Amino acid sequence: MKAFYLVKNGKSEDAFELRDLQLKEPGDDEVMIEVEAFGLNFADVMARLGYYKACPPLPAVIGYDAAGRIIKKGKNVTDLETGQKVTALTRFGAYATHVVTNKSGVVPVTEDTDAATATALATQYTTAYYAAEFSMNLQKGEHVLIQAAAGGVGTALTQLIKRKGCIIYGTAGSKEKEKYIKNNGVDFPINYREQDFFEYIKSIRGEKSLDAVFDSIGGNYIKKSIKLLAPGGRLVIYGAAQIAGNSSKKSFLRPIKVLMGFGRYSPVKFFAESQSLIGVNMLKTGDFKPEILKKCMTDVVNLYNNGEIKPHISRVFKATELSEAHNYLQKRQSVGKIVVKW
Repeated sequence: MKAFYLVKNGKSEDAFELRDLQLKEPGDDEVMIEVEAFGLNFADVMARLGYYKACPPLPAVIGYDAAGRIIKKGKNVTDLETGQKVTALTRFGAYATHVVTNKSGVVPVTEDTDAATATALATQYTTAYYAAEFSMNLQKGEHVLIQAAAGGVGTALTQLIKRKGCIIYGTAGSKEKEKYIKNNGVDFPINYREQDFFEYIKSIRGEKSLDAVFDSIGGNYIKKSIKLLAPGGRLVIYGAAQIAGNSSKKSFLRPIKVLMGFGRYSPVKFFAESQSLIGVNMLKTGDFKPEILKKCMTDVVNLYNNGEIKPHISRVFKATELSEAHNYLQKRQSVGKIVVKW
């Protein structure tokens, strides 16, 4: 068994080492999966740069989603079988040829589901499903903003929310990404490098005009989004990608600047406007409400099997190209999901 260990923070070229991996046997509620592919998420970049507090002490094997086959299982695992092809949401450890994880984050996929697609269904589509279905009660005709709509979660959110008949505004960073998000279902694509999303939406709808905002960027984007929320509006935060920037060096000032950009808000403001500010962290959900995680993942796989959602794979990298994959993600060159195959 092998794994890519994150051994130091900084440049992707220096951050990872391929080492032997010694895994414990699966516990009563766990399975061991032989991994065919694992996915990258922006939290991985944050961990590599040293900004992600939940990351285990280095050296550590990071990664949240994997696809492969179950080769061992614990005695309490009755809904999964050895030999099954599965998608898995792990609490770190996915950058490996094998991973042991709790059964609550493992769902079977059909034999014709390719491994790359299966990885996208784990973290990104499950996060989007939880945010859209559990955190929100979106109604037909509501106006919704999705930040970073070309990313993995943004792609998933667009597809899930479009099913509800909402009007979607989405941000992206290039002409190519504008075209991509429009084809994916965004009604009003916004190139944030050329237009300020706040001014653009305000010119069309006015202030206090959005029913929901999904944000993975953080910082001053939150302030602007709150100004656009209508009475009864909801803002979901599931990331703070603005902290990472484009540098491979950790900055102590940048996180402070971004966090200050969030602003400070009294609960009275949200009470007065009948608004909601919601945080989504699927690791915490999995830890404290494993049955909810299982339901979300199962529902996502069923939606995929029924043809109601379709993950977009941006690129599939070889395991030897892990550092290149990390740079590709950090520089925001991707649309949809980035996958690494062994």
